[in-house]
Amino acid sequence: MAIFVCSVVIAALTVTGLLIAKEIARQTEKNLAGKAMNIAQMVARSELVIEALEGKRDEAGIQSFADGIRRATNVRFIVVMDMHHIRKSHPDPTKIGKRFAGGDENEAMRGKTYTSIAEGTLGRSLRAFAPVRNSRGKQIGVVSVGILLNQVEEAVTQSTRIVYIGIGFGVLVGILGALVLARKIKNVLFGLEPHQIANLYQERNAMLESVREGIVAVNRDGRIVVANSEAMRMFHRAGIDEDPIGKQIEDFLPTSRLMHVLESGTPEYDQEHALNGMTLVVNRVPVKVGQEVVGAIATFRDKTELKQLAEQLTGVKLYAEALRVKTHEFMNQLHVVLGMVQIGEYEKLSSYIQQITHHYQMEIGSVSRLVKDPVLAGFLLSKFSSARERGVNLHIQGEGVWPSLRPELTEELITIFGNLIDNGIDAVEESQTKEIHVSLSFDGNVLSLTVRDSGQGIPEELHEKVFEKGFSTKGKDRGYGLFLVRQSIARLGGRLSMTSNNEGTIVTVHLPYEEKE
Repeated sequence: MAIFVCSVVIAALTVTGLLIAKEIARQTEKNLAGKAMNIAQMVARSELVIEALEGKRDEAGIQSFADGIRRATNVRFIVVMDMHHIRKSHPDPTKIGKRFAGGDENEAMRGKTYTSIAEGTLGRSLRAFAPVRNSRGKQIGVVSVGILLNQVEEAVTQSTRIVYIGIGFGVLVGILGALVLARKIKNVLFGLEPHQIANLYQERNAMLESVREGIVAVNRDGRIVVANSEAMRMFHRAGIDEDPIGKQIEDFLPTSRLMHVLESGTPEYDQEHALNGMTLVVNRVPVKVGQEVVGAIATFRDKTELKQLAEQLTGVKLYAEALRVKTHEFMNQLHVVLGMVQIGEYEKLSSYIQQITHHYQMEIGSVSRLVKDPVLAGFLLSKFSSARERGVNLHIQGEGVWPSLRPELTEELITIFGNLIDNGIDAVEESQTKEIHVSLSFDGNVLSLTVRDSGQGIPEELHEKVFEKGFSTKGKDRGYGLFLVRQSIARLGGRLSMTSNNEGTIVTVHLPYEEKE
C-alpha cells in the first residue's frame, strides 16, 4: 500500500509538474517575445529614428538613442536598418553601416511585424521585427530587437525552478504521508495483510455458520452487523421474518439488553430471554479493542433443547451409577464365593448361593412382574443394589403391568425414578428405620408410581421450594433432582403430588399413556 500510494503521488506530481513547467516555459518565452516586440515598436515610432532615416537628422543620433534604450530595457541588441538592410545602430559600433545578418528580416522589409529565431553576429537569438514608417505611412526602415536564446533559456529555467522544487517537496510529503497512512492502517488491521484478512473473513463466516448457537453482533452504534443462520432460524420460529442486518437492535429486539452491555461493558451469562413464546438461554459480552468497547455479541440457544440434553445426560448418569453399584455388589459376592471355596466351606457356600439366588429371584420376580420394559426393569434392579450398598431396604410392588415404552418415555422415567429413589435414600440415611417403598400401577391409560420413604419428612414451608432449581438442604451444587423430575412430568403432561410429615414423605406421579399401535 505504501509503495502504491508513493507511486501514485510521484506519477501524479511529475505529470502535473511537467505540464505546468511546459506551460510556464511557453508563457515565459511569450512574455520575452512580447517585451522585445514592444521595444521594437516603441523605437520604430520614435521621431528621432524616423527623421534620421528620412535624412532630416544626423544618423549618428540613432546609435546613441538605441543604445540608451538597450541598456534601460536589458535586451541584447537594438538594430535600426534602412530599406537596404544597412545597420544604423548596433551594440558593436564597428558593425554599423554593414548589412544586417540573419536573413530573417525580409518579411519585415515588406511591412510585417513578427518574431523569429535566427543566428546573427552576436549569436542565436530571439528577434522581434517592427517596420518604421514616416508620417505619410511609407515604410522607411526596420527595427530589430533581440534577446539571446541563452538568456531566454535562463529566464525559463528561473521560472520553472520553483515548480520543480514544489514537485520535489510534494513527492517528499506524499512519501511520508503514504508511510504514515500505511502504518496507521496496519495498526488498525492488527498488522495483517489483505490476503490474511480475506482468509480470516472466510474462516469467520465458516465458524459462524457451523455453530449450533444463534449469534447476533452489534457495532458501537447499536446497529446489527452479524446474524448467523442459526439466529435467523430461531427468529423465524419466533415469527420474525425480517432481515436484521443494518437495523437498530432496539428496534429489532427491544428486550435484547445488548445496548446495556454495550454501554456498561459488563458481560451477562446464562440469562433467560423470552422471545414470542420461545425461551432462550443467552450470553451477552462486550467486544473490546484495547480498553474501548466497540460492539457487543449475544449467543443464544433454545432452552428446550438444552433441557432435553441435560435431562438425557442426567438419566444416563443415573443409569451408569446404578450399573456401577450392581457391578460392585456382584464383585463382592464373587470374593465371598472365592473365599469359601479356598477354605473348603462348601455347605455354607451352597447355603450362601441359595440365599443370593433366592433374594435375587425375588427382586427379579417383583420387577419383571410389574415392568415389561427391559431398560427400565434393569434400571430398577440396579437400584436394589444401590440401596443395599447404603443400608436401605428397597421394596417394589404394585398392580397392573407397565408395558414396553417408547425410548424417549423410558429416558424420562429413568430421570423420574432415579431422582425420587435417590432422594428417598438420602432422606432415610439418618433414620433408624431405613425403608423405601415403590408402588407401580397401570390401568391402561395412566402410569402411576408412588415413592414412600421412612425419613424425617420435609417442613411444610419447603414443600414448593424443594422443586426449585438449585434449592437444596444437602449442601452446595445440589438441588437439581426434584427440579428435573417436575420438568419431565410437565413435559409428559403428568401430575405430581407430595405429602410429608415426621414419619416420612410420599411422592405420587400420574402420567398419561397411550398404547402403541
